[in-house]
Amino acid sequence: MNLLNQLGIAIGEGKKAATIFDNLFPSFLKVSYSKSSDYIKKYWTAYEKHPDRNNNLNGKVFEYILATLFVREGIMPLYLSAKVAFVPNVIYDLMFYTTERGPICISAKTSLRERYKQADLEAIALKYVHRKALSYLVTLEENEAKSVKAKIKSGDVIGLDNVVVATSKDFDELVAELKTYQASEPPTVKVITSNQIITKEKVSNLK
Repeated sequence: MNLLNQLGIAIGEGKKAATIFDNLFPSFLKVSYSKSSDYIKKYWTAYEKHPDRNNNLNGKVFEYILATLFVREGIMPLYLSAKVAFVPNVIYDLMFYTTERGPICISAKTSLRERYKQADLEAIALKYVHRKALSYLVTLEENEAKSVKAKIKSGDVIGLDNVVVATSKDFDELVAELKTYQASEPPTVKVITSNQIITKEKVSNLK
């Protein structure tokens, strides 16, 4: 079983994206890098040379690169394809839970085009339930990132806190920021709490 499967980053044997990722370097735990953005560059450059590379695999391989970088940086627990209580019909790419901010979401998109709108809507849905939550869009497209940054500044994009190019200094700063939070397991949600609970048992005891 490969490392991605062992850690639960990839599920199921022989998934093509996981197999390709594993073939890029002998072990992601042993890849040397000086900055987080260098790790991304190193992996993505190796992937771009892979003969089986295609658009369908790009997103999943990019997620694996980000997930393994967070593992290397010790930012865990890390949740992939995560669902959040009371946020229906949304699956978040990568997510952490922190004591300071609650959920922090990383939406991974190799390129943006109109897909930033989906990430923004998902961020709005998250913040509707968790007011202090943070949502970051991480991409590889510099020009598209600049365009969405401008939309955040002008207020046309209201859910996303920032859009970050994974091979840039901004990404190094994002990773450094994530390390300042206390990552933890999310609390178990009790849907209803009250000190005044009337049960059938209580009523029957009256008789």
